[in-house]
Amino acid sequence: MSDRVTAVATVTLSGAQQVLAAAVEHAATLDVPVCVAVADRAGNLVAFARMDGAPLLSAGLAQDKAYTVAAFGLPTHAWWDLIKDTPSLLHGIVKTERLVIFGGGVPLVVDGELVGAVGVSGGSVEQDREIAEAGASALA
Repeated sequence: MSDRVTAVATVTLSGAQQVLAAAVEHAATLDVPVCVAVADRAGNLVAFARMDGAPLLSAGLAQDKAYTVAAFGLPTHAWWDLIKDTPSLLHGIVKTERLVIFGGGVPLVVDGELVGAVGVSGGSVEQDREIAEAGASALA
């Protein structure tokens, strides 16, 4: 590579399928039907599943959670504490398309580098986060 081009690590389809399978398996143990989206580091959808009985609206939310994480590198549950005490930011940033500021989206990190994200929606905020973290741990 030259000083004008860089190589970027990103999750592969195989890796995304591992994350997806681990998240769905964990959701099944909790008896919580969810949607799971895995995105590459650019926020592009790589793998997706909607478990039987998962709410329809959760399909888009799971994808937006993964996109939010890929775009900023922060888990979605970290957003509220960052913006809650700054009214202009709180009221302004939430107008950002596809931004989700509640739990269920976590980074996929390999060797300290962000390679993608997983978003989960359909359970409580705590369940979504737990399921997403279970999926992410399959790649670490």
